[in-house]
Amino acid sequence: MRRDAARNQELILRSAHEVFSELGTDVGLDVVAGRAGVGVGTVYRHFPNKDLLLDHLVNTMYEGLIAAAQEALARGDGTGLEDFLRRLSRSLIEHLGYSDRFISGRGPGVGEQLDSLFDQLLAQAKTHRMINDSTTKADLQMLIWGVRGVVAVSGPVAPDAWERFLDIHLAGLRATPFPSAKPGPDARQIRDMLDARDKN
Repeated sequence: MRRDAARNQELILRSAHEVFSELGTDVGLDVVAGRAGVGVGTVYRHFPNKDLLLDHLVNTMYEGLIAAAQEALARGDGTGLEDFLRRLSRSLIEHLGYSDRFISGRGPGVGEQLDSLFDQLLAQAKTHRMINDSTTKADLQMLIWGVRGVVAVSGPVAPDAWERFLDIHLAGLRATPFPSAKPGPDARQIRDMLDARDKN
């Protein structure tokens, strides 16, 4: 890629992240072009449609989270899960306008790699008694959904409220045993929840 084309692509990606995070994904590529200071034709030359641009942003988000998960897992002492949950929460908030695509993405490749790392982090935390042994991945997935819900409600009024919400729930996950013996949703139910949400 020529230097000027590479610079334009970098501008487009940075501007798309800002625009979609602030305004959601219903805005047109002309808004992205205006923020980037390039013509809309330049945007279309790099990304022929909005979905391709969003996919690129989400893949970049995935790659950052994979690196964070690998670093957390390499500690080997069971503390990586909590740190990764904080990193994941912060990333979903930084990309709030289009993070739905991350939440619902269950395709092959990079999504499967992150899913495997998440399983390993949970197993490692249990081995080192850093989390209740009955904690499931579904428990953690619902916790992340809860974090996003707090952000949606608190907005700019209390932008850091999600951190206290996460801290309270992480403290609960360390407790042994859980105060309730009721089972949480299994993996199939989690998939059904996502499918039902995507249809609405």
